[in-house]
Amino acid sequence: MDKIEIKNATIIDGLGGDPYLGNIYLNDGKIIAITNGESFDADISIDATGKVVTPGFIDLHTHSDLSFLIDSTAQSKVRQGVTMELIGNCGMSDAAPVRDHTKELLMMKLSRYGATGDIADNIGWADYAGYINASKKRGATLNIAFQVGHATIRSAVMGQEDRPPTADELTEMKRLAGESMDAGALGFSTGLYYAPGFYARTDEVIAIAEEVGKRNKLYSTHQRDEGTSSVGLFVSLNEAIEIGRRAECKVQISHVKCDTFSVWGKADKYLDLLESTVTEGLNIRGDQYPYPRSQSSIIGAIFPRWSLSGGREGTLKIMADEDLRGDLIDGINENIAKGRTPEGLMIGRYSYDESLEGKNIAEIADSMGTTPAEAILRIYQEGEAWVVIQSMDEKDVDTFAKHPMIAVASDGSSLSAEGVLSVGKPHPRSYGTNPTYIEHFVNKKKLVTLQEGIRKMTSLPAERLGLTNRGRLAPGYAADIVIMETENVKANATFTDPHQYPSGITHVIVNGEIVINDEKFTGKTPGEMITDFNS
Repeated sequence: MDKIEIKNATIIDGLGGDPYLGNIYLNDGKIIAITNGESFDADISIDATGKVVTPGFIDLHTHSDLSFLIDSTAQSKVRQGVTMELIGNCGMSDAAPVRDHTKELLMMKLSRYGATGDIADNIGWADYAGYINASKKRGATLNIAFQVGHATIRSAVMGQEDRPPTADELTEMKRLAGESMDAGALGFSTGLYYAPGFYARTDEVIAIAEEVGKRNKLYSTHQRDEGTSSVGLFVSLNEAIEIGRRAECKVQISHVKCDTFSVWGKADKYLDLLESTVTEGLNIRGDQYPYPRSQSSIIGAIFPRWSLSGGREGTLKIMADEDLRGDLIDGINENIAKGRTPEGLMIGRYSYDESLEGKNIAEIADSMGTTPAEAILRIYQEGEAWVVIQSMDEKDVDTFAKHPMIAVASDGSSLSAEGVLSVGKPHPRSYGTNPTYIEHFVNKKKLVTLQEGIRKMTSLPAERLGLTNRGRLAPGYAADIVIMETENVKANATFTDPHQYPSGITHVIVNGEIVINDEKFTGKTPGEMITDFNS
């Protein structure tokens, strides 16, 4: 491994303090020295004059569970400066544990990229330990930390059924969660907005989350309602708080938002509740992606939850029954009335008819000569679609973006601008979250200082995971480094043309290896699987 010198750097250490000038020396995957003039031997010297050097960014909320199994050189995140991703969010740890029903869901996810054959033939694991080992063998451009998902373990034990678990089933879910965390997962996640997580009562989640508290790991949640779709935004937030309180675990609220116009303008009230909860002594924080649009599956975005019990097969049976189909259309129309407008639902990925990608449901319904609800059913009849959703107010996005308890996180995946991971029109957050935050909230709107923005991307997420050697620039810490021309940082990905890498982030170093050099990919995949707090 080369010894690397980064000289004449403007250093932001990740803790929020003022920048300072210095030289940074890397060897054997670690930062060995930060000096003000003193030199050490180096094989490679990078002149950072006029540039800012920061710790690598840690993305707390990603869905890259399958990305590196498909393509170990996936670059969309590392080119943003992300050197570590936390996967397994929203209750979905797609690749583990594997049982009959979860393998079916895994194949559905893989089909999104047309990648079922080779990977399906090589899934030789059933548990989380096997998945981590397979990930190590495959490699990655950045570091990966793991979570086990509630929806995945519930599906493994109970399928997609809308009922409470039996005592034996709950015991098995607790066992799978504990086993996965003991194998190296750093947390447990829920997606209580989605089926089958939506079917779980609070006590079920608390019982499993107790396994998190025992191990001092992280509980992450896509809360049950981010707007007015079921119990309401604040009842849902209080549920998350109660789970953390009773399970005695750290709580991370995923992609904090006020979703749909019924709750627009409530960001301050939301943050007041978080702050008062912290004052009471609960360890709770949140994360956010810096966009007013979200992304989800079409069933997750618009189908009533009662229609999803029994999985895809059950939903198709409902659609085939004339009376039940009418009830389903009524439920979809109710969700549209709550703020999921046909114009605001754009097809991002639909492998069954790629001509629909980039079009909204209103346009598609018009071309089909039918209603939006019927168009949605016709789309789902062929297979799952992924949609980008316009549902947030920019003022709320700004309010969350500047709050010190809210980390920057993408809710996206590691993709690539070419190859199998370049399909469809995914949300641009997979290519532009961190550059967008710097470009808009630091440079243009000046809502936060650069050093505060960097803290929200580095030491804050590291603290949430309990990491002891990542998230800051200091001797002895892992050599995960970003070098950038701050004033030129720009996210080039758009909603209509998302497969574009950012500019202004010139170098990214992962574990002491240069992965991005002068904005070009070196082909290296030095990412490690982070399975304990000292990794």
